[in-house]
Amino acid sequence: MAVDSKELRKAQLIMLDMLVEFDAICKEHNLKYWLDSGTLLGAVRHKGFIPWDDDIDISMPVEDYNKFKEIAPLELSKDIFLQTRESDPDFKFDYMKLRSNRASIVEFHEEGRDVGYHQGVFVDIFPMLTVPNKEFYKKFYDGIFQSIRSVSAVSLHTPDGEDCPEIREKLVKALYLLHQEWNKKDLKVIYGGEMPDVSAWFDIDEVLPLSKIEFEGLEFYAPKNPKHYLSSIYSFDFMELPPLDKRTTHALEIVVK
Repeated sequence: MAVDSKELRKAQLIMLDMLVEFDAICKEHNLKYWLDSGTLLGAVRHKGFIPWDDDIDISMPVEDYNKFKEIAPLELSKDIFLQTRESDPDFKFDYMKLRSNRASIVEFHEEGRDVGYHQGVFVDIFPMLTVPNKEFYKKFYDGIFQSIRSVSAVSLHTPDGEDCPEIREKLVKALYLLHQEWNKKDLKVIYGGEMPDVSAWFDIDEVLPLSKIEFEGLEFYAPKNPKHYLSSIYSFDFMELPPLDKRTTHALEIVVK
């Protein structure tokens, strides 16, 4: 069943409200973040959401990510639930999500399952690390991510995964041992193992200092060079629209309350 385009647009505007609230909290507390993945691609290619996209992706330096995790429960409005393994014990993933209480989503990998966790439309928030720009670290990073995927719960990007949180925690800790200070030179920015989907790495000088980018008529933070960032994630020409049969949502169902 295809998601109704009008319902999807209503959900996108709810997610935009969530992003505006998130941005305000980050500015108040001097926390860095930037648009990532499909949201950054939407900003570059469409100046807003990819028309068929059904979530928002954000990344933060791990230090700011941890601060936001502490601050958010005290500052988020009643319309937003901060979803973590601690706040929602049935949640099988290690990164944070902001979940809306105003609209719900059922993703394809959740079809027919009693997942038990909050299923509001969401903003994904990913912690980011830095590692030295050397081939050894790239191979280590790729290897760790391959292992993390195999012990991560079933999702869109880990359809064959198994939920083994104890093993995953040890693998993530190994990755964190590589983390450097953000003000060093010749570093690569990488995703923390909490989000195992993509193991891209980025030149730190192309990420920081952050820039501003238009998204749905507003301005939000983006990597210094968005095209470098997107080229590191996507192997295809991201400025070209995909074929019609590839313009699909992650969602089986979206309901706006």
